[in-house]
Amino acid sequence: MSNTLLQIWDTAGQERFQSPSVAFYRGADCCVLVHDVNVMKSFDDLNNWREEFLIQACPPDPENFPFVVLGNKIDIDGGNSRVVSEKKAKAGCTPKGNIPYFETSAKEGFNVEGAFECIAKIALKNEPLEEISSYLPDAIDAAAGQQHKSSGCEC
Repeated sequence: MSNTLLQIWDTAGQERFQSPSVAFYRGADCCVLVHDVNVMKSFDDLNNWREEFLIQACPPDPENFPFVVLGNKIDIDGGNSRVVSEKKAKAGCTPKGNIPYFETSAKEGFNVEGAFECIAKIALKNEPLEEISSYLPDAIDAAAGQQHKSSGCEC
């Protein structure tokens, strides 16, 4: 039985992590961009982070490279401090190739599992079917390009 290793690198969106990111980005199968729904600048910076990733990673097909966007910290202050609406965030994902968008709370664990299930399926789409069929039955559907309706993933 073969195993697949998912490596998740969190650069925390900080400038000091940009220089070593080239080594981490190369060979990536998916990129997750996260913004704080309570901080407009974090949302406004998403496109810059996307472009920087594409420059650093040099994927073979940058126009079709898969991204997922997470709007995090939806648990804060009962939503009263929220400045980026779900509608605005989803609209920002649509012009860039229908990027899957999830609203999450890392603190409360809300929608984190569904988001990472989608991320894993996107990453596995590039794996040969014979390598993934023995250890992840749902991955066959994902690799075949079928939509997994229960996760909310637009894969």
